[in-house]
Amino acid sequence: MAGLIKRGNTYHAIYYLGGEERRRSLETSSYQVAKERLRQLEASLAVGDPDSQLPTNTPVASLVAAYVEYINTTKTRSSIRVDRWYLRSIFGPICPALEGIDERKNKKKGGRKKTRANSPHIKTPYLEQITTAMIAQLIDAKVQCDGIAPKTANRYREILMRLFSWAMDQRGVRMPGGINPVAKVERRRTPAVQIRFLSLEQVEEQLEALADAQQLQTMVAAYIYAGLRREELLWLTVEDVDLKAGKYGVIRIRAKTVNGASWEPKTKVNRAVPISAALRDHLRYYVPPVVPGRWYFSTPKGKHWDPDNFSRALREANKKAGLTWSCLDYRHTFGSQLAMKGESLYKISALMGNSPDICRRHYAALLPEALVDSVEFTDVAPSTKPTGPSEPRLRVISTNGKLLESK
Repeated sequence: MAGLIKRGNTYHAIYYLGGEERRRSLETSSYQVAKERLRQLEASLAVGDPDSQLPTNTPVASLVAAYVEYINTTKTRSSIRVDRWYLRSIFGPICPALEGIDERKNKKKGGRKKTRANSPHIKTPYLEQITTAMIAQLIDAKVQCDGIAPKTANRYREILMRLFSWAMDQRGVRMPGGINPVAKVERRRTPAVQIRFLSLEQVEEQLEALADAQQLQTMVAAYIYAGLRREELLWLTVEDVDLKAGKYGVIRIRAKTVNGASWEPKTKVNRAVPISAALRDHLRYYVPPVVPGRWYFSTPKGKHWDPDNFSRALREANKKAGLTWSCLDYRHTFGSQLAMKGESLYKISALMGNSPDICRRHYAALLPEALVDSVEFTDVAPSTKPTGPSEPRLRVISTNGKLLESK
């Protein structure tokens, strides 16, 4: 058996181990929390290990710093940047790894919208003090103060789930009850996926609008006809585009290191995308750098395109023609047009480097022309016609409800 004593504002447990009296600080001034930790201590004493079920005391700042070091070795640069931003938004600049990150991420049509100066954070010194209620309240406050969407709210939940799972599995952190506090935080219901894509006529309009900018026109054609992600195209080298392979050539999306900088596909899986006849026509007239290891598409100064700078250049070129299409719209055009053509979602997912489930959410509702006639049971019109009057009938009813006349 174990008991509670209080010294100052802190509760301590008193128990006996091997006939000797022991005392342990329970690191809390709350009587209810102290009772729960005392219960956990008694359970651990029953199995002979007084530390097996007691929560640890891990400083949030040091744990988050270690987690950032971990993701620096396992994720892509863009994913690391996004995760660091979310961690900063959750905990604030509590460690050097989260300092200097601009708190802005909510993109609106008018540009980027900064989060409010009083945007809420989790402010506790120890990771083990963070509860399910605290996490749920934080996400609720983000929704109310910053106006984040349900998808973004779920992303906060996802980031925290990964952090706590890593801490418990890899760093030996023991949470109260041995439970990840994020597990009981409910996911937000997200609306159905809405995508934008270009019709075949709009594809022609888009490419024609860039006729005076050959490189930009060729890059947009590659996005549309190969379904590449924005950075996948910008990281292509001369060796990645082979116009002699297959029927019209192939584009290889693969991990690489160029000039000391490393990159890998978002899904960490290399793939090859066949070059279509339409894309082949554009690539034939484009002259890339001839030096091996150089970018296939480079900036006017021969440098590697920064993704945001490229998007800005594309917006400016499209604005002159009154167009608003983006790289994501071009990628959806590739998947949507293939789906409407009747290609299987499995093939589309393989070409785009997505999971079949994501392609199903995006493109399953698009009706292939091949299915238009699939709803017909017979080759001729049915012989049985609908029954009933061909014209509305006139009924005259008296005040007592009796039918007087029907025509």
